[in-house]
Amino acid sequence: MDARTEHFEGSDLAAGTWVPYYLPHWSSREGTRATYDVAGSVLRLRIPTEQGLWCPDRHTPALRTSTIASGLYAGPLGSTVGQQPFADGLTVTEEQDPFRGWLLSGGRLSVRARADLTARSMVSVWLTGFEDEPERCGEVCVFEVFGDTVTSSSAGVGAGVHEFRDPALREDFSVTTADLDLREWHDYAVTMTPDGCTWTVDGQVLRTSDQCPTYPLQLFVGVFDFPDRDDGTLGEHVPTFEVDSIEHTEAT
Repeated sequence: MDARTEHFEGSDLAAGTWVPYYLPHWSSREGTRATYDVAGSVLRLRIPTEQGLWCPDRHTPALRTSTIASGLYAGPLGSTVGQQPFADGLTVTEEQDPFRGWLLSGGRLSVRARADLTARSMVSVWLTGFEDEPERCGEVCVFEVFGDTVTSSSAGVGAGVHEFRDPALREDFSVTTADLDLREWHDYAVTMTPDGCTWTVDGQVLRTSDQCPTYPLQLFVGVFDFPDRDDGTLGEHVPTFEVDSIEHTEAT
């Protein structure tokens, strides 16, 4: 297993750890490129008002995102093989070299982060199988927060396991209201063992599950915007997700 810490040193993402694209095999690298900067040991993902839609001809509802990933795997051009297909019959539109930047199995993953959202945006950190074998596709959601659950002192924090096409898993996901100001720094963590997962926020247990994928998992870190959820007053807001550190500790 891998034990490491990402402090986002320097002026850009570590090229051997991250790619600044979200599932580019279903679109293209240019069409899925994240808007971000790295400064002061902080990764800052954002979605400026001029940023275009992600997979506009394939994905419904309309979606914009700035997401980075620590792995990338897909089949050849025209293949149906690729990470996280979001619809039936998708084919690869741009070939990608396999990228294994940071894969981990088990242990504790902790993310120190803060965000600025509105009712049309969300943030998430999640782990999924590398999918070099199709059934190795399960997800452990470290946390996700939709802006319409956020107040000045609380937020609905989603966490759990998604089965997708892994026959060994079942859906086990929930949203818990936590007392926190999302705009301030907080520590979101999951501890993964063969017996299950435990999620915490600032050291307080959020929820547990009796299952966990046992194959290598890669990381996704992203902020999302859903234009169709705008009531006409939110379009000028720039959703922002800042990450101070990501730490993985091996299981003992």
